[in-house]
Amino acid sequence: MTDNNTTKNLTREQARRRLRELIQQIEFHNRQYYVLDDPQITDAEYDALFRELRDLETRFPDLKSPGSPTERVGAPPREDFAKVERTVGMLSLANAMNEGEILDFDRRIHELLGTDRPVQYMVEPKFDGLSIELTYENGNLVLASTRGNGWVGEDVTPNAMTIRNVPHRLSRIDGGPLPALIDVRGEVVMLKRDFIALNQARERTGEPLFANPRNAAAGSLRQLDPAVTARRPLTFYAYTIGRLEDVELESQQELLEFLRGLGFTVSTECRLVEGAGQVIDEYRRFLNLREDLPFEIDGMVVKVNSFALQRRLGFVARSPRWAVACKFPPEQKVTKVRDIIVGVGRTGVLTPVAVLEPVDVAGVVVKRATLHNMDELRRKDVRIGDQVVVQRAGDVIPEVVRVLTERRDGSEQVFNMPETCPVCGARVVRPEGEVAYRCTNVSCPAQLRETILHFASREAMDIEGLGPALVAQLVEKGLVKSPADLYFVKREDLAGLERMAEKSADNLVNALNASKKRPLNQVIVALGIPFVGTSTARTLANHYRSIDALSRATEEELQDLEDIGPKVAQAITTFFAQPENRVMLERLRAAGVNMSASESETGASAASPLAGKTVVFTGSLQRFTRKQAQDLAAAKGAKVTSSVSSRTDFVVAGENPGSKYDKARKLGVTILTEQEFQAMLEASD
Repeated sequence: MTDNNTTKNLTREQARRRLRELIQQIEFHNRQYYVLDDPQITDAEYDALFRELRDLETRFPDLKSPGSPTERVGAPPREDFAKVERTVGMLSLANAMNEGEILDFDRRIHELLGTDRPVQYMVEPKFDGLSIELTYENGNLVLASTRGNGWVGEDVTPNAMTIRNVPHRLSRIDGGPLPALIDVRGEVVMLKRDFIALNQARERTGEPLFANPRNAAAGSLRQLDPAVTARRPLTFYAYTIGRLEDVELESQQELLEFLRGLGFTVSTECRLVEGAGQVIDEYRRFLNLREDLPFEIDGMVVKVNSFALQRRLGFVARSPRWAVACKFPPEQKVTKVRDIIVGVGRTGVLTPVAVLEPVDVAGVVVKRATLHNMDELRRKDVRIGDQVVVQRAGDVIPEVVRVLTERRDGSEQVFNMPETCPVCGARVVRPEGEVAYRCTNVSCPAQLRETILHFASREAMDIEGLGPALVAQLVEKGLVKSPADLYFVKREDLAGLERMAEKSADNLVNALNASKKRPLNQVIVALGIPFVGTSTARTLANHYRSIDALSRATEEELQDLEDIGPKVAQAITTFFAQPENRVMLERLRAAGVNMSASESETGASAASPLAGKTVVFTGSLQRFTRKQAQDLAAAKGAKVTSSVSSRTDFVVAGENPGSKYDKARKLGVTILTEQEFQAMLEASD
């Protein structure tokens, strides 16, 4: 190894040779460490090589190669992420939630293949990270993109190039030729040890901590400034491909070895097994191994090993028939209920919440869990001081599963709903026939905060930058007493709030101005009328076409519309009858907020095959989210509803369509595939 003094005395030609040697050594040791899991030198020795390379490139910048390992420090920041469209989609997998469903998957494979012989499967860890695709042309990394919706992702190339074990240029261990084109797919994760170290460093500098490794990995890769990504310890695991040219592979096992041979990190936990029994054995192994793995997993992936059999099995909608994601049951932990408090929502509903002794559940420190309502609290008999089992519902929302009554010592306290609102002190009532307790004060600050957050949400006015902390300040300082007041807050008032610099204030004012042009259906959602969601709002906007016309509608008229029953109709008329709501609407109008539907919002063109048609969506779509598909249909003049009837013209069916699909078949309603729906959209252009 050359020390700094020797480096300073190198001639230009010697520096050129030494640079080449250093790059070869570093790439060799990267492969030994990440791919072969067989490091040949210590971290300190590796760091010394890296520093020497960086010093030489600083002294001889013209000799620095574009693919140098030091390039992993990040490119200049960008303003946004460009979109990347794929010709081969990154599809999702069907789920198996227990061993019985794993057996069902194996049974379906045998039925489809028409064989009784055991099938070979490749089982792999299901990484809990962020899926990306790396595109290489003639061995060079030219594009990196996130999964997105499977067909359209985001360009994160500069960020991905900062990940130490992502090859900038491929080379085969066996010396064979490189493919002219290959899309390598895998997961970006943050190893557990790296996550702990990162959070410890952030704690020392007073920065907020990441909740779990997955959030840390996803947030790090989706940075507009790649230099930030470069400072985060990310690791890429490869597990499949998209496009591939010039190479023929016969199995998933062969593919994984091929990827490893190209220099990619492939999990050493992948196993080739035969038959359902061995698959279940592996599932149990992964369950027991979960805590000891260096990375987070939330299940196991099972794939038919043979590519020939995969081709025979094919696909359904947005997932392959030949693979399944075996999900782990929700992780459960025992903790103590320190207290039970009450939260107040947008409509005044009081919700009991358990304050817990902090406990790590599936990588997230849980401090609170919802108790839903008093009936549920009483059913589970949750008391202050109880030892309880908690889990993250769907691995997302913390909830109390059960009480360990056998651990009670008599000191536990029964909780009763307060008679007055904990925020404003108003009387609390439980309307007849409802499970909910409600605050009777419509001006309650807690209700106002939630009302404004709903008004600003993406489905409603979509006001970027208006989050909970800022809304709380606006309410506490009396700057906003109704959603309409947002449009009359002055720039200097915003700039004087905590953490609101002048630029942030300008950005919020711009976002507020942009929100004034939202389509009528989003404005109706923003009003927060009980029981009126996005689908009902779209129905109301298409029929009445203005807030004025809607405000004059009677309950009888409203019930003539599809999907609107007595309860919804009464909620709408009650809303518009309240004086404070009429005042708010007039202030919104005075602020310049859109109050009517334009022709383009309902796609009035008679040329569109969707114009005037009633459309229902069911199942999981492949190329669109449900909202995107509904908005596109509405933009072409369709009336989008949530239930199937004899008046429905089309049902667009995705994966696992359910009861709406069955009802459409019984009624003889035309059922469209996603591809047919897309063709209708294109015919409307």
